[in-house]
Amino acid sequence: QVQLRESGPGLVKPSQTLSLTCTVSGDSITSNYVGWSWIRQPPGQGPEWMGAINNDGTTYYSPSLKSRTSISRDTSKNQFTLQLRSVTPADTATYYCTRGRGTSYDYRGQGTMVTVSS
Repeated sequence: QVQLRESGPGLVKPSQTLSLTCTVSGDSITSNYVGWSWIRQPPGQGPEWMGAINNDGTTYYSPSLKSRTSISRDTSKNQFTLQLRSVTPADTATYYCTRGRGTSYDYRGQGTMVTVSS
């Protein structure tokens, strides 16, 4: 059974950096060929793919977020991390990590709500 769990602060101040970690169990982030992604869903809106990291460490980002987003990994902990810089209230959303690319996935974490507010 593949499981993903997001962790990180639930409140971030404007202009700061949002950092979230996804811990994966039941699969290795270095062995699966599909990739590992971050998706977010603002309140009342549809899901938005933010970016992904492949099993070889190659990263891909949504063009609209590329300038503010970084995805990295710690293979020793089987984790991958999202950093979103210079956040604004528009970045308030539920953030999910998934196994997959784009908004297609076969496994997803429960999600973590992040509010951007002073």
